[in-house]
Parts: sequence; C-alpha cells; structure tokens
Amino acid sequence: MQPMPDSPTPTPTAPAAAVATLDKRDWIAGLEKGLSIIEAFDDANPRMTASQAGERCGMTRTAARRYLLTLNHLGYMATDGKLFWLTPRVLRLGQSYLESARLPRIVQPFLQRITAGTQEIAYVCVMDGDDIVYIARNGSNRSMNTGFVLGSRVPAQVTASGMLLLALRETQALEAWLQNHELKAYTSFTIASKDRLRLELARIRARGWAVSEQQLEMTYRGVAVPLMDRRGDLVGAVSVSMPMGHEATEDAVARVLPVLQETARAMRNLI
Repeated sequence: MQPMPDSPTPTPTAPAAAVATLDKRDWIAGLEKGLSIIEAFDDANPRMTASQAGERCGMTRTAARRYLLTLNHLGYMATDGKLFWLTPRVLRLGQSYLESARLPRIVQPFLQRITAGTQEIAYVCVMDGDDIVYIARNGSNRSMNTGFVLGSRVPAQVTASGMLLLALRETQALEAWLQNHELKAYTSFTIASKDRLRLELARIRARGWAVSEQQLEMTYRGVAVPLMDRRGDLVGAVSVSMPMGHEATEDAVARVLPVLQETARAMRNLI
C-alpha cells in the first residue's frame, strides 16, 4: 500500500465523489489510518507485527503500533505481545450497516420470492471498489464451497452480478477500470484476458443481464439482473447461484431469468 497522504484523497473503498467534496478541515487523518490498519488484515495476512502492518499501510512501525494498541484496547484487535489479529468485534462494523441501511431490509422479502420460484440461492449485491459485496441473501448454501454469506466480498470480474455492474458503467469509467485492474484467474474458465472481458461485457450490456459459469468455482453458475431505483438509477444487482449439474445454460437461464426480472421490477417501485 502507498503511504498515506497529507490531504483527503479517494481510496478504493470510498466513493470518489464523496471524498472529493470533503473540506480538508473536516478530514480526520487518524480515522482513515485506523481503518486502513483494519483493512490491512486479510486471508494472506491474518496475523501481523506492527512493522508488517505499518509496511502494508504506508506508516512507520511506531505509528502502526499505536493504532494497533488502540484497537486492541477497544476490543477490535487481539495480540500476544508481538503479533496482532482482528477479533470478532470487527463484525459489528458490517452489522451496523446491515441493521441501519434501508436497502437490505426492503429486498429481503423479494429474495424469498425468488428462492421460492427458482429453488436457488438469491442475492442482492452492490459494487465496492473492485469487488461486489453481498448485502442480502435468501436460501441455503447447499454444497457450495464459497458460501456467500452477508458481507462477503468477491472480485467483480468472476461473478454474474459483478460483470453486470461493470458492463453497465459509463464507457470511460469501464475502460479506466480495465486499464488499471489486473485480472486474476481463479479457474481454467476465468476470463483473464482484457480483450475477452471487453467483448463479454459488451454482450452483457446489450442484453441487460449476465450469466457466469465456473469462473470462481468449478461446476457453479450465476445469473444476474440489474436492480434499479424508482428514478432509474442503478443501485445493485439481483442474482441467483446454482450448481450446474446436467442443466444446460439455456435451460437454466430460461428457468430463472423471468423470475429475476419480474422481481427486480417489483423492487424498483419501493427503492
């Protein structure tokens, strides 16, 4: 990670427009740095020393240690005196969103309708940086290894919802994303070529819905449609995921797409 700036600048997890309008005198650098420490921990770095955390966040060991010890005092971090790791208290931050945001509450009954009509797991997700985040779901995990629980983050390029939200971006914004984003292959079916992804996103944009097969996990597919609000603005995606089994792509789409589209239209009147 790059060193932290001396003035507010857009970060991957913050809407650029919101940051750009923030007056410098209203910007709290310590809050930004404290959050960056929390976000530095991931599956590849579950436990870190102060030096390692500081390196990932672009700050000195001394500064990182102060933030880590403060977070430890507040209960968000645990330590053995050398290594630091997150505690379950961090989940309160995400839970606060799920409990206070209007969108997850509104869509939940509609997801139940999708599950009843398709017998598949139904989701609503939004884009956050390069990832999609699942903010509502209904249905059992069945045998899925990935198990998208509430708050799960998944690279946009490998899901039907993510590709749909990318495809519906303005042309300039999409091209900027493609130019600056490194595509990663998760399976032998992952679209890791930018030229191929451009073509697929163009097809998705033209038809208005997306299907993704085996790009993140073998033998699984997803189908997604856009979720619009009453003003016609894009707010997220509604999708289902399913094991592929012996069902052909065309048959699966014909079975679930009408339910997704009808439900998304019904949601629009309430968002």
